[in-house]
Amino acid sequence: MFELDWRSRQPIYEQLMEKMKEMIIRELWQPHDQLPSVRMMAKQLMVNPNTIQKAYRELERDGWIYSVPGKGSFVAPRPKQPNTEAIAAVRDQVIRLVKEARFLGVPNEQLWQWIREGEKEGESDDSTKERDENV
Repeated sequence: MFELDWRSRQPIYEQLMEKMKEMIIRELWQPHDQLPSVRMMAKQLMVNPNTIQKAYRELERDGWIYSVPGKGSFVAPRPKQPNTEAIAAVRDQVIRLVKEARFLGVPNEQLWQWIREGEKEGESDDSTKERDENV
């Protein structure tokens, strides 16, 4: 089950999108896996169904999921060609986060350590490929 931070300034639908992207990136949800229905997800998370629908709509717009009328939403397969728009957006986010970390006084070595941790986490995810059946 996802844990949402009700005190965060970040909108709930954005938090949900991040959690779902993480599940896809970590391959806990495989391409073409069916996602929980909007109604089921809303009930489990105690969130308005419109909020869930907005997250699904944004994820579909960004190519993370696809929907089949009458069937539901599914994890999109990884594209064969790099999505240059998405890559540019990630680059912009990384630059913004590095600038913020530098402003807060985080030394470069700490930033590199975090990058290495992210790489290691990705490697361990590839080897275990556990599945989360809760959501």
